[in-house]
Amino acid sequence: MTLSIRRRHAAALALAAAASLPAQAAQYEGQEFPDTLQLSGATLQLNGVGAKVFVMRYSAYLGALYLPHKAGTPDAIYAQAGPKRMELRITIPFVKDVSTQEFVKAINKGVERNCTEAEQAAVAERVKQFNATIGDVGRVKKGDVLAIDYLPAQGGTVLSVNGKVWGKPIEGQDFYTAFLKVFIGDHSSDSRLRTRLLGQPG
Repeated sequence: MTLSIRRRHAAALALAAAASLPAQAAQYEGQEFPDTLQLSGATLQLNGVGAKVFVMRYSAYLGALYLPHKAGTPDAIYAQAGPKRMELRITIPFVKDVSTQEFVKAINKGVERNCTEAEQAAVAERVKQFNATIGDVGRVKKGDVLAIDYLPAQGGTVLSVNGKVWGKPIEGQDFYTAFLKVFIGDHSSDSRLRTRLLGQPG
């Protein structure tokens, strides 16, 4: 076997081995977050993952943002078309479960702080619709996973809890942008979580 053939053979073996390896995953607070995932026919990249800090430095949930392309600024994230995902993994300690009304309060406050009056007016009814859907979930407990997906091919923003879809899609990319501003807007309630979701160390 000549040297060039050996090299091609070695390269082919390396490619085959790489293809057989599982997808890489980021480790954060003892949990794994895949570097990529498939959503509505698209491959999304993990942009960042962080924790929403609770009392005594414990986390209430871990948030992971998946995008078509990695981006380091909010505007670059909002501008991306196609599917997106915000994943929230409940980690809250000390209590058995927590009311989803806490999410409703956070969304209302986050939209008010981070959206202009015109933006708020444009999405007001859809925010109410989304909050009603979250309210229908009732309570969540440690280990539950909420996925808030932007799926334009399926009508808009879709909420699922542990894989179960709740409610109807909320139409409009502008709504999903308003939702993302709760987490990564200039006046988000947790600057460390914001920094991490933007893919920066924090």
